Amino acid sequence: MSRSAERGKKLAQNLVEILTSYEEELIALELEAPAVGQLRRAVGITIAEACYLVTDQAAGQVEWGPPAGRPSPPPR
Repeated sequence: MSRSAERGKKLAQNLVEILTSYEEELIALELEAPAVGQLRRAVGITIAEACYLVTDQAAGQVEWGPPAGRPSPPPR
């Protein structure tokens, strides 16, 4: 992984950690003020995009598949 990709991954992880606590507070606040729902959804989308950036690494995706030479198990 390149140095810039590692830095981007670390920044995305930090963003997720920070925004998750804000999202939890916004969920509670939304019960009292439904207008906060749009902001909560925007924060949730940002968290999802940051998570995608963290997990969208070609090297890591190879590990998700079945081992080479062995068939994958049948779907359940």
